[in-house]
Amino acid sequence: MTEKTIYAFSFLSIAQNNKKLKCERFLDQMDKAVPWDKLTELIRPYFRKATTGRKRKDLETMLRILSLQQWFSLSDPGVEESIYDRNSFQKFLKLDLLCSVVPDETTILKFRHHLEQHNLFKKIFNEINKDLEEKGLIMKRGTIVDATLITAPSSTKNRDKKRDPEMSSTRKSGKWHFGMKAHIGVDSSSGLVHSVSATTAKDHDITQFDNILHGEKKAIFADKGYAETNLKKQCRKDSVFYGILDKAKRGKRLSSSQNKRNRKLSSARAKVEYPFQIIKCQWKYQKVRYRGIQKNLSQLYLLFGLSNLFKVRKTLPLVTYLL
Repeated sequence: MTEKTIYAFSFLSIAQNNKKLKCERFLDQMDKAVPWDKLTELIRPYFRKATTGRKRKDLETMLRILSLQQWFSLSDPGVEESIYDRNSFQKFLKLDLLCSVVPDETTILKFRHHLEQHNLFKKIFNEINKDLEEKGLIMKRGTIVDATLITAPSSTKNRDKKRDPEMSSTRKSGKWHFGMKAHIGVDSSSGLVHSVSATTAKDHDITQFDNILHGEKKAIFADKGYAETNLKKQCRKDSVFYGILDKAKRGKRLSSSQNKRNRKLSSARAKVEYPFQIIKCQWKYQKVRYRGIQKNLSQLYLLFGLSNLFKVRKTLPLVTYLL
């Protein structure tokens, strides 16, 4: 290799380092938005210090790796390889490959299982929301509820020779879907998720209605799948605004006033679609990664907690400064 070629490579490396990639800008924003210190202190009591053997991996580093998995839809082997391959990941994790060891896929797997066993994903989700509520970003004046289908592998070509028994089939818009449902309750003022639940796909949306309310509601918004006469009477009794879309009865169409009301309410309940758009379209969470409802619910807690931070990532530094 000639001296001129070496200089060309050096110049190219400097030029590349000076350019801020879209991925790096995103990771910089999320690095500032996620309360790493609070989350690390939350989970620290559940991890014992290693007195013998290899030194435990840094908890914040492991949390950052789990976050990368959600944002870029990576498996355990996939995120390990990506850390070695991508400079932006190494910067985000604050790892220098010359003097640091990248956690392998088994370490990442065991860390996630430990969080699942102690129900820490739900606690992480609640801690994120508590931090946002303290900063005045979650108002809890009203709730918008909705559910979405998450598909699961329907093939029986696996070790057990059968599909996941906790998943089921349901029909929507004339098509059959196999998988589970993710149910969320969203703050009507900010559009941030405050409650998460999960069921098998065939369960009706209304079965999780009470589980995804925060108990301080002054208004309820939902699509026509949640419409019930008894619920409407209860809202009137409790002086809660009933913002659930009207549903046509069999053989009878909705009146013009009911259609007008539905159109007006649809714009108010549209905020509930944004968290689904983040995790399914931007972060590519369109199919379950694990078997069983509970394991996937744990991932949903982390996904929606991070989606809340993603939604406020640009305003959060200003709010923190004013506080």
